Amino acid sequence: MSSLTDAAKPRREFRNIHVSQLLSYRLPAGGIASILHRASGAVMFLALPLLLWLFDLSLTSEISYAKLGAVFSHWLVKLVLVALSWALLHHLVTGIRHLLLDLHIGIDKHAAARSAVLIYAISLPLTLVAALKIFGVF
Repeated sequence: MSSLTDAAKPRREFRNIHVSQLLSYRLPAGGIASILHRASGAVMFLALPLLLWLFDLSLTSEISYAKLGAVFSHWLVKLVLVALSWALLHHLVTGIRHLLLDLHIGIDKHAAARSAVLIYAISLPLTLVAALKIFGVF
């Protein structure tokens, strides 16, 4: 008898969202952290050839090192360095979270949500310290 009542209940319908609904879709903190983890990894990967070239240029001669010092003293270049430091720190902290989740630590819903928020509580202050150092506050 219960199978007849179960069959009468309408089933929930899941559909993909449309492009026009992307801005109104509310992604959980873990989803945002995961997307930003991928984005920060891609940013660091794409910036790697440029950073290696700049490192090589800094070791070429004292004159090239002085020229790079002048370039890196510009505020816009420092802002790019802050963005790269955020990418590194966010990727590091989120990677540790993913490793813990792979070890089945903090895998239940509430612990995973807390750890996703904890990523920002750790990586953003560290990025602020790096920004203060890059801009020469200390």
